[in-house]
Amino acid sequence: MARGDYSRRVPATSRDEVGELGRAFNRMAADLEATDLQRRELIANVSHELRTPISTLHAVLENLVDGVADPDSRTLTAALEQTDRLGRLVRELLDLSRVDAGTQPLRREDVPLAPALEAVLDEARMTPRPVRFEVEVCPPDALVWVDAGRLHQVMANLLANAARHSPAGGTVRVRASVTGTGLHLEVTDDGPGIPPAERERVFERFHRGSLDSGDGTGGTGLGLAIARWAVSLHGGRIAVADSPSGCRFVIDLPGRSG
Repeated sequence: MARGDYSRRVPATSRDEVGELGRAFNRMAADLEATDLQRRELIANVSHELRTPISTLHAVLENLVDGVADPDSRTLTAALEQTDRLGRLVRELLDLSRVDAGTQPLRREDVPLAPALEAVLDEARMTPRPVRFEVEVCPPDALVWVDAGRLHQVMANLLANAARHSPAGGTVRVRASVTGTGLHLEVTDDGPGIPPAERERVFERFHRGSLDSGDGTGGTGLGLAIARWAVSLHGGRIAVADSPSGCRFVIDLPGRSG
């Protein structure tokens, strides 16, 4: 174990103190092995995520320096998209570190729901994807007992995911309703949807799914994992639900007395 081999286990068949020590040692070895595997996977995944935008950005800048490409709006937009991707990855990695450290306490308050959702939608409408966003809040003057920052984080990740997978001219719909039991949210898009076998895995870190193009234009594979963490902090649940077309995410957050 001192040399980094956490696969070793010791016999632990006796029922005395030595046997209990052996079982404790094996539990410790298993935990260390799992932690080491997660660390290796994280390094590999982050390296992969960084390589694509950095390589693309390097190619764009190299062409500009060599005079192969002109600094027109199309070329500069391509460079900007890659820097945005890098910035998003850094932000999500920071969020992920706070998740693992447990340093993100909830700060709940009564939040006007409609303005909170409109603020997220205003940001989402700035996406280069040609999609429309619709929102419906019932009742219109509803208040929700949530952490405003975490709610914004959840919705921003879901809207970015929906816009990314929607076709040009598609519509992303947000439906929100507040009842005595709490807040119910739905985010629906016109994309290809998520196969039932992948509906739980989409919330895993760095999971891309079979629909990802693999060309570096997709997400980082962290947004939905962070969304589930933020929902769990509220004691709520998030899931992919059945939909006649596209993808439908459903969120339920308990109210003040929930």
